[in-house]
Amino acid sequence: MRLTHRSFPPPPNGFAALELTPLRYFLRAADRENFTQAAKELSVSQPALSRAVAGLERELGRPLFERDGRCVRLTDAGRTFRSQAAKIVGLADDARAALIDDGRTGAVRVAVIPTLAPQLLPPLLRAFVAIRPEAEVRVCEDVTAECVRRVRAGESDLALMTLPVPDPSLRVERLYEEELVAALPADHRLADAANAPSLTVNDLQSEPFVLLGEAHCLSDEVLSFCRRSAVQPVVLERTSQLATVKELVAAGHGVSLVPAEATDDDPRIAYRRLAGDRPTRTVAATWDADRYVSRLTAAFLDVLRGRNAPPPTLR
Repeated sequence: MRLTHRSFPPPPNGFAALELTPLRYFLRAADRENFTQAAKELSVSQPALSRAVAGLERELGRPLFERDGRCVRLTDAGRTFRSQAAKIVGLADDARAALIDDGRTGAVRVAVIPTLAPQLLPPLLRAFVAIRPEAEVRVCEDVTAECVRRVRAGESDLALMTLPVPDPSLRVERLYEEELVAALPADHRLADAANAPSLTVNDLQSEPFVLLGEAHCLSDEVLSFCRRSAVQPVVLERTSQLATVKELVAAGHGVSLVPAEATDDDPRIAYRRLAGDRPTRTVAATWDADRYVSRLTAAFLDVLRGRNAPPPTLR
């Protein structure tokens, strides 16, 4: 593999002030390491993005990327410039947000992991709309790493996920603990409390497990709990949606551990709490404390803090 490295003349004395649009293009390309993907997400043509980045490089007198076909990598200068460019764009966005923030109109941009969204968001959005009827909530559902990236890039105002948050620079507020419960096919020998009055994780030792894909934090939480209990589950299936996990359990493909709030009245599935050391996960809100927090975002956080979910009814 051959990486090209272009040379540039030194920047002229007193070079022009940097414009924000090329900086935004540069930052998205740096995130994606791909000009085509970055251009698509920004709704511009790839040549337009390439020209903007090339113009930025000429203005700075330094190459910001090493090009290798469709993939690009930041140079040392690019990595240094990236952090400063993010601050410049963030300050400009924050200044504008502060000027137009009336606390009533506008949007709150929320990133949320898929295993939280179906249960947490509907009542939360209803409660928020009741106190801020003129506001808009824009939701992006994605895995933890992408939620963190969106908050760091200023694309989301806050993210809802479970601990740990893989970025120590973000502000994290714990919201509540959620228990994980066993999900078993209704006709499974362990589904009936008469056969297993005190179900433990050790009872699931030899059972095939159905888990979410590796990018989902819920799978990490389940596997970590099993390992702490000296149990190594046999992972039979992996999927990307919690609803699919439950369908596979209902069809008899295996058992799983799911959030208590994700339980339902499906007669094909038996949900049971584990005895002893019960697995839990901590739900948290996270945001960039260095960025401007709008009054709408603060109001959304207040609704989150006042949330109280009733305990699920389990068999």
